[in-house]
Amino acid sequence: MNQSSMILQNQSDKEIRLDKFLASELEDYSRSYIQKIINAGGVSIDEIPVYKKAERVSPGTEVEVIIPEVVDTELQGEDIPLDIIFENDDLIAVNKQAGMVVHPALGHPTGTLVQAVLGYAPEIEGVGGVKRPGLVHRLDQDTSGVILLAKNDRTHQFLQDQFRERQVDKEYLTLVDGRPPTPNGRVEVAIGRDSKYRQRMAPALEKDGREAISEYFTLEEFPKHTYLRVKILTGRTHQIRVHLNFLGCPVVGDTVYGRNKPSIPVDRQFLHAFHLSILIPGEEDKHCFEAPLAVDLERILDQLEEK
Repeated sequence: MNQSSMILQNQSDKEIRLDKFLASELEDYSRSYIQKIINAGGVSIDEIPVYKKAERVSPGTEVEVIIPEVVDTELQGEDIPLDIIFENDDLIAVNKQAGMVVHPALGHPTGTLVQAVLGYAPEIEGVGGVKRPGLVHRLDQDTSGVILLAKNDRTHQFLQDQFRERQVDKEYLTLVDGRPPTPNGRVEVAIGRDSKYRQRMAPALEKDGREAISEYFTLEEFPKHTYLRVKILTGRTHQIRVHLNFLGCPVVGDTVYGRNKPSIPVDRQFLHAFHLSILIPGEEDKHCFEAPLAVDLERILDQLEEK
């Protein structure tokens, strides 16, 4: 079986359990899948294989992970509830729930958004490719909000062309630790792969990364946090999370780019794709899709406002 390996290093100043460390580094894989890798002897600490998820990883310690190659399987629709914002003969707009993976990947063979939509609208099978049918763009597993899926190849191409040409307006709501340097601002910092942690992105020199532009606007200030609206003019992987951490105000609950322990009780990163504006077939003006702030995030804001 083909496989890949990666070297990870605990760059924090604290010991951490092996399973928690790997979960923070390998965000595309579920904890159950990571446990299977550990059980199979696929994890070594300082070149010594370990088999216990509770093994301690000391600061500076290197961990090697060997990940087997994913085996393609035929996608099957699944009966999973969807929060559909809009639907016509050409596309479906869904308010994706946090925790739902967009398409099958290592550790997430079922229960994904694609499989849910295939169960609801089987006609999208094969649209835009067999592995990710209908998908026009993506959201991280723990990011909730608006995501579009095309029902036919013509619409798929029409929508993707606009994403490619930066003709789509995308805005997010987020709560960050601390304050950005100014209430409103613009970040123009290239983003590339982190040289040490290949599962992460990082600020980079232009020659080593890709152009990334974000604009942010303060909506509300709290004693230790700031509620922001963020507009992205490019669509780089983890762009908002990398840019806000670069400004010194990481997204609350983001244990990859922000604090190892969230500053307030939260089960995921406080990031919600609330607005997407794009031209769709049959309409002369851009269509605006919006999803209200997710209930779990709304509850956090309510708690901060009560203090």
